[in-house]
Amino acid sequence: MHIDLNCDLGEGALHDAELMPLITSANIACGAHAGNLETMTRTLELARLHGTAVGAHPGYPDPENFGRKELRLSAYEIGEEVAGQIFILRELAGLQQMELHHIKPHGALYNQAARDPVIAAAIAGAVYKTNPALALYGLADSELITAGKARGLATAREIFADRRYRPDGSLVPRSQPDALIEDPAEACAQTLRLIRSGIADTVCLHGDGPHAVEFALALRQALSDAGIEIKRFTP
Repeated sequence: MHIDLNCDLGEGALHDAELMPLITSANIACGAHAGNLETMTRTLELARLHGTAVGAHPGYPDPENFGRKELRLSAYEIGEEVAGQIFILRELAGLQQMELHHIKPHGALYNQAARDPVIAAAIAGAVYKTNPALALYGLADSELITAGKARGLATAREIFADRRYRPDGSLVPRSQPDALIEDPAEACAQTLRLIRSGIADTVCLHGDGPHAVEFALALRQALSDAGIEIKRFTP
C-alpha cells in the first residue's frame, strides 16, 4: 500500500524549506490568495532540489481573507481565474525545466467545489483546457472528483491529516473551534483510519500551522510503521 503526501506551500509560512523533503507533492500558491512571482519561483526551486512533484494551488483573488471567503463569481469567471493562475505557475516552472503534476484548489474555492457541481465542473474544465494530463486533487467522494472524472482527468482523492470531518464527509469549517487537529497522535490515527478505509490517494498536511514540521515527521513515522509507502500520486 502507498500514499501521496501533499502540502500547501508558498503561502508565506516559515516552514517550506523544512517541509519540502518530507512530502511528495507540493501545492504552490499562485499569487491570488497568497504568494507572488518571487515565492512561486523559490518554492519551485525547493521542489526541484528535493524531487518533489509540483502543482498549482489556485484560490480566490482575496489575500485579505487568505482565499477562505466565498466570492460571488460566475462559473465562467472561476474557470478563467483558475486557468490564469495555472498558466502563471506553468510558465515559471518551464523556466526551470519543470512540469506541473497536479492542480489542487485552495480554501473556499476547494470547499465550494466539493459540494457544488457547477463550480466543480468549471474548475475541471479549466484544468483540462490548460493541460488534460494534469491530475486534479479534490476532497474524497466530492463533486470535484466526480467532475474531474467526467472530464477524463486523473483524480486524486484527498484526505486531511490535520482537519476534522463532519459525519457527511465534509470538513468542519475553520470558523468552528474544533476544526483543526492539534495533537500529532490524533492526526496520525485519523490518517491511518481513512487510508485503510480505501478512500484516499493523497494526504494533505497544511504548511501554515505552527507545528507543521512536527506533524509531518510524526505522520511519516506512523505511515512507515504501518507499512504504507509514501510516494507521489500516479494515476
